[in-house]
Amino acid sequence: MTATQDTTQLTSQRTTRLTSQLTPRLTVRPAARRPAPGSAGATSTAVSTGSTRALLTCAVLTTPVFGIVSLTQAFTREGFDLLRHPLSMLSTGDLGWLQIGNFWITAVLTVAGAIGLRRVMRGTPGGTWAPRLLLVEGEGLAAAGVFSMDPGDGFPAGTPLGAPAGMSWHAMLHMAAGSVAFTALIAACFVLGRHFARAGRARHAVASRLGGLALLLGNGWAMSGGRAGSLTLCVGVLVAMAWVSVVAAAKRADLGRR
Repeated sequence: MTATQDTTQLTSQRTTRLTSQLTPRLTVRPAARRPAPGSAGATSTAVSTGSTRALLTCAVLTTPVFGIVSLTQAFTREGFDLLRHPLSMLSTGDLGWLQIGNFWITAVLTVAGAIGLRRVMRGTPGGTWAPRLLLVEGEGLAAAGVFSMDPGDGFPAGTPLGAPAGMSWHAMLHMAAGSVAFTALIAACFVLGRHFARAGRARHAVASRLGGLALLLGNGWAMSGGRAGSLTLCVGVLVAMAWVSVVAAAKRADLGRR
């Protein structure tokens, strides 16, 4: 009887050991804890989110600010004709400081918006180059405000009709700065198109590319001397800028849902 009990106990011990060797061991790790409300981590996250939302708001405001200030002057300043005069020519004359300030303010808003987009797009397709290109656009706008165009073709009022006989050095620098800004904005729109295409948002991808195409064609027509080229350039610029503002607004809304 005792021998039978010993044999049974030994068999049970061996079975237990074999089972423990064959059964995988599971290690339960404590779940990551979110920062408690009022803690330093929560405060830091809230500050970061708040600053990013503020930066994205700057990107949203670029188009309304630039468009309203520019078009208000275009329709109210004596001698200005949007069919013949580019918006940049508003930086000439006694009230030229209004458009110069408009360039600078828009530049600051664009740079701030680019920083905000970099934060929310980090690690995504186009998340590096789209903000970089918008940063270049902002720098180009700032330079366009520093170097103004020459008066010509009847604007400001009293200026002889027709193109100026020559172009000053600051007008040439203004043209160069504008070309850099436009090229960067066009490229940024196409990069955003890739960003949305990779994310499976086909409509946004198409809209991004159409925004870039509008500026590409509008600027190309203006540079070729086409009729009403200043108007096509104006439309192209505002369309491309408006789409970037829409993207920033969407990213800002997504940030608020997190």
